[in-house]
Amino acid sequence: MPGQLTIRPVARQDYERWLPLWDGYNAFYGRSGETALAGEITRMTWSRFFDAYEPMHALVAERNGNLLGLVHYLYHRSTTAIAPNCYLQDLFTLEVARGQGVGRALIDGVYERAKAAGSGRVYWLTHETNHTAMQLYDRIGERSGFVVYRKLF
Repeated sequence: MPGQLTIRPVARQDYERWLPLWDGYNAFYGRSGETALAGEITRMTWSRFFDAYEPMHALVAERNGNLLGLVHYLYHRSTTAIAPNCYLQDLFTLEVARGQGVGRALIDGVYERAKAAGSGRVYWLTHETNHTAMQLYDRIGERSGFVVYRKLF
């Protein structure tokens, strides 16, 4: 894919191009068809990116006018640090763009913004079966050793 890759904040006019990426991300994790997220969740997620009172942000990767990937991240407080932590919540690239540095560029975009915001840490989770992504993550981050527990209501 020729052309320069640009990592930038999502813009309101990106919705129609962002939505297929968001749907692809959710489908990857089994949220499609009967298990798809409710439309109100997608609409609320989108609106949070443009609400100055929300700590949630989105970047997109663009080349030649096409969106190739997205990353969503948020800041939160911690009991063990004064500076906010940055949680990289969602990362997705189109299949045709994988292996071209798009995912890494999106993560680097989050790293840059987290540093500028005074955050001392960026962290994320992935499913243990996401071996392809883990090849990248093992090169640009470190495994914390923590195991995640949850209870759904």
